[in-house]
Amino acid sequence: MPSDLDIRLAKATELLTGQGAPMALTHHKAYGVDLPMVATAPPALPQYFAYFCSQHGDAAFIVDGDERLSFAQTYAAADRVAKALIKNFNVQRGDRVGIAMRNAPSWIVLYMGVLMAGGCATLLNGWWQGAELAEGIDAVGATLVLADAQRAARLADVGYSGGAHIVGLDISAVLEKALAPVLGDADLSDVTLPEMTGDDLATILFTSGSTGQSKGAFSTHRAVVQGTFNYITQALVVLQLATEDGTVSLDRPQHAALLTVPLFHVTGEVPVMLVSFAIGRKIVMMPKWNVVTAMELIQKEKITNFTGVPLMSFELMSHPDRHKYDLSTLQGLSGGGAPRPVEHVKRIADEFPTAPPALGYGLTETNGIGAGNFSTNYLEKPNSTGLPSKPLVDMAILDDAGKPVPQGERGEVSIRSVALFSGYWNRPDATADCMTEDGYFRTGDIGYLDPDGYLFIVDRKKDIIIRGGENISCQELEAAIYEHPAVAEACVFGLPDERLGELPGAVVYLHPGQSVDEAGLGAFLKERIAGFKVPEKIWFEADNLPRLGTEKIDKVSLRAKYRAAWQGKVSA
Repeated sequence: MPSDLDIRLAKATELLTGQGAPMALTHHKAYGVDLPMVATAPPALPQYFAYFCSQHGDAAFIVDGDERLSFAQTYAAADRVAKALIKNFNVQRGDRVGIAMRNAPSWIVLYMGVLMAGGCATLLNGWWQGAELAEGIDAVGATLVLADAQRAARLADVGYSGGAHIVGLDISAVLEKALAPVLGDADLSDVTLPEMTGDDLATILFTSGSTGQSKGAFSTHRAVVQGTFNYITQALVVLQLATEDGTVSLDRPQHAALLTVPLFHVTGEVPVMLVSFAIGRKIVMMPKWNVVTAMELIQKEKITNFTGVPLMSFELMSHPDRHKYDLSTLQGLSGGGAPRPVEHVKRIADEFPTAPPALGYGLTETNGIGAGNFSTNYLEKPNSTGLPSKPLVDMAILDDAGKPVPQGERGEVSIRSVALFSGYWNRPDATADCMTEDGYFRTGDIGYLDPDGYLFIVDRKKDIIIRGGENISCQELEAAIYEHPAVAEACVFGLPDERLGELPGAVVYLHPGQSVDEAGLGAFLKERIAGFKVPEKIWFEADNLPRLGTEKIDKVSLRAKYRAAWQGKVSA
């Protein structure tokens, strides 16, 4: 039976999206289906930036240490970058322009500038090593890459000589100096920016699937804007309810978000960064996750919104010095990328009574929207990722043939909306594999919907590990292990972890007469793959790994054996 909160949410959403309402809906036809779309949303991201930066003007937008930029200053810088990209680097409509750097004001300004110039913002994973970066750049045919010093050095170290021009930036400097290699000294007054449409290519974000090869998921401006407006609609609904309850005043101070997740992830890009434009929210950056630094910034900058992987909120609530800081401005502790343990949900609610816990479920391919659970609903169903996200998400549980399963039965979680990506760049095979004929994206997650429509994720169809919100392909990691000359057989699987959800583990069998220990194999891997992919634990078998009748390695039995060993139940 729907909760009281469910009923209130549904009523508020209906009022907000009805005819003549601020978020009135229209339709967009795709896959032969009329998909709901927010009619009042701008057609493309350049118009989105221009409108909201003008609306919020001198209000603080980006805070990075001592550097503070208003919405107006940020937009002015992005406008110059856009014109410089056209004049100095000949960026054309649809050109893939890579951004390879850690979170910084420059990242946001460059992202805006690329899109305003007509380019496609290609968000390279900043944790990748040089070979991984090179592979991603060339996979999508990027013509230009804007990189910080560390990422530029990684590309230089592997002798990158692909088709992209690499421009290094010192993002530790103030914005003007950081952007100097892009801006140059040319007169930009004669440059006219293109008028972008909803059908134009906007972004490419990378995702790792079961095949091991990172795929570039590309989206149109319409998809990204509509995904953002789905979040905005939900925020307005929650604000309406909070105002009715008297927990939020209309003359409240400016909202402020602590940026704890990478901007190259869809969570950092859409619900944190892009939504902030619309609601006039200040983004406060921190160079690297540290719970003490986080508490200091929450107190200093009066942070209201905290979004991160569940381990971050866990560390925040469990730190012994938490009560030394004023965290009273927090209005919500949101998580995603991995489920929270049930006891963490209840503890957050008890210890942060004014900042109820929330959990979101979305994917790169859905531009971050999927399902959400918060407040009393989350407490009542802490194992659920919540209801499908209104007003745009249509969710179905499908069998292997792509047909809906009976209510309550398990199947593959599948999502359809106007915010879906368009496909994987140069991978029509992979695109076809994950899309149904009527427009559902098959997520690879196994789940069911309860009688109230709440989504429960119970398993994973794809052979991937999700470590603190970061996807790791088991096949990719196995391939990296096989590169070591001593390794004859390898099997990779996920190990349960309270903080990060899962950690990569591996068991290997060495060629007779060859030797390498766990530290040596780990060091070998760290030179080739991003650090988060390196196994947390490596076991060594004295004999060949067990096989199935198909001669494939028996991953199921190995995973069960070594997960038990990891949890201290048996000795390996």
